Amino acid sequence: MEVINDVHGELVNLYRVVKHHPDELVRQFRWGLVSREEYLTQRDVDPRHLTDIHRAARFFYLQKLAFGGKVSGQSFGTSATSAPRLNLLRIEEDLSAAHLRLARTVVEHLDWAECVRRYDRPGTLFYLDPPYWGTTGYGADFGLEQYHEMADLARQAEGQVVISVNDIPEMREAFEGLTIHSTSIRYTVGRESTGHRGELIITNR
Repeated sequence: MEVINDVHGELVNLYRVVKHHPDELVRQFRWGLVSREEYLTQRDVDPRHLTDIHRAARFFYLQKLAFGGKVSGQSFGTSATSAPRLNLLRIEEDLSAAHLRLARTVVEHLDWAECVRRYDRPGTLFYLDPPYWGTTGYGADFGLEQYHEMADLARQAEGQVVISVNDIPEMREAFEGLTIHSTSIRYTVGRESTGHRGELIITNR
């Protein structure tokens, strides 16, 4: 069994709609446009007043076009040298692939620590991808104490845990005692490189 857990309610709603109502979600994009005006209009809509399908379409549209893929503090992202990230001609193909991927997956909306405790058992593989410490745009608070709690849970877990975080002294201190591998990751925004940054891959085995 595979489980996906995320604290962001709009993302979880998108997963569920893709899984259960992919055709209706695709229909929301017929005759659509990639437009700054439409982007700003959708950004200012209160999603609490929308149906789940309309919420999912709005979130997908904003995320595909947001600069840097942020879920908060979003701005319209464009490039003078490449096409928009949202290809309206391939919406059905992209969402159909996502639907097949999620067909046998459980989607949870739990506190991350509760999710780990609920599903922890020998043979379980956890991949934890917390926000990079010291960065913004994730749409959720994640204090330094939570990284220390994550390290404690990894040490105690019956299953295997893999964690990825940014390579900074605070993270090396938080996960001290676990197996730490360092690597260099090349990041892009709008298909343009923003350079290489260090990342830590942490395991409890």
